[in-house]
Amino acid sequence: MKQLDDYRDKHIVVLGLAKSGVQVAKVLHQAGASVIVNDRKEREQCPEASELEALGISVICGGHPDDLIHPGVSLLVKNPGIPYSVPPVQKAIELEIPVVTEVEIAYHLCEAPMIGITGSNGKTTTTTWVGKLLESAGLSPIVAGNIGTPLSEAAATATEHDWMVVELSSFQLKGTEAFRPRIACLLNVTETHLDYHGGMDDYVASKAKLFANQTSEDTAVLNWDDPVCRNLVPYIKAHIVPFSMSESLREGVHITPPYTPGAQDSDEDDQGRTIIYTDGEGFTHEIIRVENIGLPGRFNVGNAMAACAIAIAAGVAPDKLEEALSSFRGVEHRLEFVAELHGVSYYNNSKATNSKATHMALTSFKEPVVLIAGGLDRGSDYEELIPSMQGRVKAVVLLGETREKIANAAAKAGLKDIILVDNGEDAASTLTSAVRKAAGLAESGDIVLLSPACASWDMFPSYETRGRIFKEAVHNL
Repeated sequence: MKQLDDYRDKHIVVLGLAKSGVQVAKVLHQAGASVIVNDRKEREQCPEASELEALGISVICGGHPDDLIHPGVSLLVKNPGIPYSVPPVQKAIELEIPVVTEVEIAYHLCEAPMIGITGSNGKTTTTTWVGKLLESAGLSPIVAGNIGTPLSEAAATATEHDWMVVELSSFQLKGTEAFRPRIACLLNVTETHLDYHGGMDDYVASKAKLFANQTSEDTAVLNWDDPVCRNLVPYIKAHIVPFSMSESLREGVHITPPYTPGAQDSDEDDQGRTIIYTDGEGFTHEIIRVENIGLPGRFNVGNAMAACAIAIAAGVAPDKLEEALSSFRGVEHRLEFVAELHGVSYYNNSKATNSKATHMALTSFKEPVVLIAGGLDRGSDYEELIPSMQGRVKAVVLLGETREKIANAAAKAGLKDIILVDNGEDAASTLTSAVRKAAGLAESGDIVLLSPACASWDMFPSYETRGRIFKEAVHNL
């Protein structure tokens, strides 16, 4: 573990008592900083407070005191989900006090080289897959970050012989300054989280901070099929390794024969297609036939290609990738197979918190789909779902704040069976009712898919809770 002497005797405020806040407070305290942790929740809602106080760390719950941020504060470390509009953050900005997230602290702490992976969709699947690829090749990956384990906790135990494989959100990246991953990957960029960022410019700029401190000694893996990713090329100093499903590349990971740009899963067959790597020196290496990839869906082909590019950049030989690509079966709540009942297959895609993610899920299936969707209203009209509904979705069951908006999109797509579920006694009973209605509409050979296209927070504390309730409801049919 690196020494954090720069933080010794500094007055540091940690804003937010989530897992990452607790861990980063411990790290900074061990480094000799004077740490105050603040959370607006009441004390009885902050069970972690006693643990920190036993270590000698000050904790303030129940609101943000006016004098929390003052000129003597050297650094504010905030929970990524806390908006920049809250008074303590605004005051820190006014006083020119640096505002960072845990990622920045963990970077200074970590001895292992870092692989940073971000994107609007596919982050968790790709991050987990990279860990499997490295492990299968005999390397020592530590998978952490937005994926579950707090990054500063994992970084404290990492050695120079490990690889730190980190899933990163735009919220986390916005609060970085010196963070420099050895390998950085941007999977894709689509319109999401605009309520937090205030617009696409800030959202894209936050994602792009992944590359800001890289040099020519580092590697940037980019989705060559995504125009936003390609537009970042002039600003990236690292060696760029692209991946593409629609172009042949002199260097990078691509498919032969390539897919037609814009084609959907049902438009072109995967049979006979192969993922290959070209090294820029004229050598071509076959990695895996597309039909042998362990996860369904065209978008998971893209995730697999990104994972290959990252693993190769980390030193894995292309011929060592096939087994882990074919054996990987995915991550909970990401197009997760739940059960087959009476010939109907049920899939949990609760992590689909935007329309693009739901579109990608729908285009993964050739069977008729009964779609369960709806959730927090962030202002979208959901009309981008119309093309993926047409010819694929036979019925929709809708709940949450957006149910009428998605119903309008479904009607424009020509669907006749559009069921709106009213709120029951609680969120669990409402979703359970939706599952039963969907099961009643499905026939043998159909898919029932939970893919909400919305965040969960209007009804559930997290997409994980939503997904687990869905699975329980399916098993109770």
